[in-house]
Amino acid sequence: MLSAGFRHPREGSGEIFLWGDDSAAMHPSAERFVDRAREQYDVEIDVHEFPEGTKTAADAADAIGCEVAQIASSIVMSVDDGLVVVVTSGANHVSESKLAAHFDSPDESVSMADAEQVKDRIGWSIGGVPPFCHDAAVPVLFDETLTAFDTVWAAAGTPEAVFPIAPSRIRELSEATVLDLAE
Repeated sequence: MLSAGFRHPREGSGEIFLWGDDSAAMHPSAERFVDRAREQYDVEIDVHEFPEGTKTAADAADAIGCEVAQIASSIVMSVDDGLVVVVTSGANHVSESKLAAHFDSPDESVSMADAEQVKDRIGWSIGGVPPFCHDAAVPVLFDETLTAFDTVWAAAGTPEAVFPIAPSRIRELSEATVLDLAE
């Protein structure tokens, strides 16, 4: 049995790799996400934790060593009092007017969901929302610009944890609709 291991691929990166079945060193929220992905989808998640945090797309890209556009940010939006998860490139901003048009709703009905709504309904804290494994069944929309990459990096249940995944797998697992939602 392998235990948690540590290596630093880039000097000063602070990156912690976790592998094997000893997840004791993993943040509890990241561990919960890994367990849910395994149970619900039979998917193994390769979590990379960064103690300094990956709260913004730029922070995550710097820590990982990838382009900001390769960060798959899961943004929870409120549309007509319902929640929607928009998985967007870290280089883009979600267009509230495009989101409203997709749901045939007025622009003023679209806003960012507040932290309490996100935690209570989606089950994760802002900055750590993964693209799938949500507590509630909500629509997931996927930024088409992410399809330009073979691998993107998404949150793994906490702002300090990310995982690599093919954009096609995010779409498949989340049953996302691919759209142009960038401003």
